[in-house]
Amino acid sequence: MCNNLHMATNLALDDKLIEEARKVGHHRTKKDAVTAALSEYVKRHKQQRILEAFGSFDFDPGYDYKAERRRRR
Repeated sequence: MCNNLHMATNLALDDKLIEEARKVGHHRTKKDAVTAALSEYVKRHKQQRILEAFGSFDFDPGYDYKAERRRRR
């Protein structure tokens, strides 16, 4: 059984843009280009969320990460 979820999708996409993405990314098919683009989109948005969280956590100057590593063994 396949772990990937596949669904038939009909989208009205800009053919010139898809073809340019396929060539620039050296993708064999339009599907490969779209899949790579969606993957990149998701990664960038996850990175953005991490950057937005930067500075929102309190820093404990007394925290000793080396002691924590030794304790967990």
